[in-house]
Amino acid sequence: MANKLVASIQLMRIKNLGLALIATPLGAAFALLDFKSLVDYPEVFLATLSVLFFMAAGNALNDLSDIEIDKIAHPSRPLADGSISEHEARLLIGFLSILSVVTLLLCLTSMQDSQQYTAGIYVLAVVLMLTYDHGPRTKEKGLIGNLAISALVAAVVLYGASSIEGLGASLCWYVAGVVFFVNLAREIIKDCQDMDADGASRQTLPMRIGKENSRMVAYVLTLIGIVFLYIPYWQGPFMFGQLLLQSPAIFILMGLNGPMWKGEDYVAATRLRIAMLLGLVGFIATILL
Repeated sequence: MANKLVASIQLMRIKNLGLALIATPLGAAFALLDFKSLVDYPEVFLATLSVLFFMAAGNALNDLSDIEIDKIAHPSRPLADGSISEHEARLLIGFLSILSVVTLLLCLTSMQDSQQYTAGIYVLAVVLMLTYDHGPRTKEKGLIGNLAISALVAAVVLYGASSIEGLGASLCWYVAGVVFFVNLAREIIKDCQDMDADGASRQTLPMRIGKENSRMVAYVLTLIGIVFLYIPYWQGPFMFGQLLLQSPAIFILMGLNGPMWKGEDYVAATRLRIAMLLGLVGFIATILL
């Protein structure tokens, strides 16, 4: 029993669920421009739980759909090494999906208005996840899959904002823009890094236009991410002088031209993730200070 529990936790990829735990309440806080007020909105807690269960189910579903590939590429994963059966994985996915829907419904019930936006974002995320892993399996179609994953990541911020009926706040859209474009750049760089391993199983952007051109596209996307990082300090709601708090993220993003030009894909992908996190920290610091 203990081994099955460990395998189930590994299947859900608990370490990767930190984004939901952070980004959902952050989306609400960015809409409110206040962190203390979050305690007055139980909807945020329920929305966070629904995203956690959703992402855990999605991670397990991804492993279930890639079980044959993982037997070769990642033989230590629980489905690939037989620690948990396909039937047990399906039961786990179903249980997590039910928990996600239940917490979503509780969230919608707690809201006074604009439930359609929260429900709409959730449905969009379900469609993106199912089409990514199953028909038409967008993860095999390179750039389309990259766009789907980046949209899913950005949607978490908007989902958190929608739970407190805060989609009218411009900041949450700017933050979602940063997350979308920086994550998209990172997905393309990761495809450059994995091009040889992907073989004939995927048709990625680097396979279509080459690694150098793909890195150039990724850098342009990075610059667009910087623009979204900059706008809240230019157009509001923040003051221009507070842009200094984003200098670590901007410095890393601007400096990516070197690693990308040299083909240091692992370095570039790692720095893109760090810069995205530092950007979120910069927004948090701006609100707190």
